[in-house]
Amino acid sequence: MNSPLTELPEPLAHIFGEPLREMPHDLYIPPDALRVLLESFEGPLDLLLYLIRRQNIDILDIPMSVVTAQYMQYVEAMQTSRLELAAEYLLMAAMLIEIKSRLLLPKPAQAQEDEHDPRAELVRRLLEYEQMKLAAFELDQLPLAGRDFTWAAVVFEKETFKVLPEVHANDLKTAWLTILSRAKNKQHHTVRAEELSVREQMTHILKLLADGRYVDFIDLFDHARGVPMLVVTFTALLELVKEKMITVMQEAAGLPIYARLAGVESDI
Repeated sequence: MNSPLTELPEPLAHIFGEPLREMPHDLYIPPDALRVLLESFEGPLDLLLYLIRRQNIDILDIPMSVVTAQYMQYVEAMQTSRLELAAEYLLMAAMLIEIKSRLLLPKPAQAQEDEHDPRAELVRRLLEYEQMKLAAFELDQLPLAGRDFTWAAVVFEKETFKVLPEVHANDLKTAWLTILSRAKNKQHHTVRAEELSVREQMTHILKLLADGRYVDFIDLFDHARGVPMLVVTFTALLELVKEKMITVMQEAAGLPIYARLAGVESDI
């Protein structure tokens, strides 16, 4: 019976998740049923990093003798299982042996200060690999469409409509002055009494706009009947706007003003 403090040998393979520490002699196991431990690593750097982190070794001060021996155990396990060994694992083994040999060789006293640590390049590669591995793990934790959630298609219905600018008092004033200037050019010398009614003119304007179309603001005035009629018509228009019976609109500043019945949809 093994003592609790006795360290068990490294498993040669995993069978259905259970470690295999000795090769079977009287039991045939198909090659595909063995999953060699090396296959669980992504490469020699991954294996080295596993050996270092498992034993809480300072990565900046790697004991090359211990790490090299453990690494070679994994490589020998791979060769014993008669599985094809990747060339990169053998290359790393050769590099570890070279670094170990350089550390064991005696160094002259003068060269000790100038020579770099043979482990420096290996430590740099291990640190870079560990950072990339950590970054890949953090990326894998991010939500992924199809794995963590499903895309939801959202359809927004858009309705386009033409927004006309508002008509200001200055625009009405300009239009009124234009109408007056036209009326002065058509003055009559015959003076006659005529009774004018704002209500009647309001009714007349509503009839002109009865078909729901836009009518030019100027076309609502009868210039031939003189200034009094123009004043009555303009007053009737203001009353209709005030009572929200008609709407006056202008597409842009300086363009003609149009009028139509309120609440009726129509194009100019």
